[in-house]
Amino acid sequence: MSQIEASRRGFLRAGLTVIGAGALASAQRRTAAEPQASSPQGMPPPKTARVTSSVMLWTLTGTMEEKLAKVAEAGIQSTELVTEYAKWSDTEAAKYRRLAESYGLGMDALLAQRDWVRRPVSMVNPAHREGFLNDVRDAIVWAKKLNVPQLIVMSGNEQPGMTREAQHASMVEGGKRAAEIAKDADVKLILENLNSRVNHKGYFLTSAKETLEVVKEVDNPHFRMLFDIYHEQVQNGNVIPKILEAVPYVSVFHVADAPGRHDPGTGEMKWDDIYRAIGKSEYAGYIALEYEPTGDEVSSLIAAVTQMRRGLNAGAAKPETAEAG
Repeated sequence: MSQIEASRRGFLRAGLTVIGAGALASAQRRTAAEPQASSPQGMPPPKTARVTSSVMLWTLTGTMEEKLAKVAEAGIQSTELVTEYAKWSDTEAAKYRRLAESYGLGMDALLAQRDWVRRPVSMVNPAHREGFLNDVRDAIVWAKKLNVPQLIVMSGNEQPGMTREAQHASMVEGGKRAAEIAKDADVKLILENLNSRVNHKGYFLTSAKETLEVVKEVDNPHFRMLFDIYHEQVQNGNVIPKILEAVPYVSVFHVADAPGRHDPGTGEMKWDDIYRAIGKSEYAGYIALEYEPTGDEVSSLIAAVTQMRRGLNAGAAKPETAEAG
């Protein structure tokens, strides 16, 4: 890293605490605007693919202020939360919302079910239904405070003594009831597949195929799919055909390489092909980076989002046609 670049990053991060509020807002707006029109931080957002880039903030180190600064510096457009918000006061929530907005960043999703592994809030057990719906209601309150349009929902872990068919049916019924709550609040619920081989032992919904089935059975535009490409690759492989089948029902894709859950390009997955397929499908939604960077976080995010945009644009490009003679 050059001395100039190091100084620039140091100023951006230190400025959060040492410069006045007016100067800070101005500096943040300049930082957020740079990738839209220039190339130092990589390829600008694609126009033809209509995709919004995002980052899951748990993957980055530092304070909330430092994380938002890194995302803005990388030229990414939005952020996602798990349940960081649960510990915030209303004052803190308003502060982080204003800070994100001053960077030109959106907050596009947060996780509805706090501590879902230990609390009885699964979708797959009817006895947990009211706990699940109450978590959705509570998360909607936070979504409104933070201007977040989507809530991530989890199936929960497999329930002893219940068949898979009964658990699937419970998930569908819970999804239908939750979707009506989401409709009234004008937010969207997005159901996520996880892998049980490496990261989430015992998780029920381990395939994009079944996730898509549930979304279709719920049959509500306020209930859609969070297609986690990493988790699908780890659990089942062969992700591109499943992506293409699911695209009309997907609101968010999550990205990390497998094995390892690190930067795209560190594992076995063919990201150029994956992005071209998504771009060709004319997908219009979010793609969120949810990997653990192996080096400098800003440099890693710049490389990852540049590769994403290049692939999306390549897939969305219209083939040239010969001029009529």
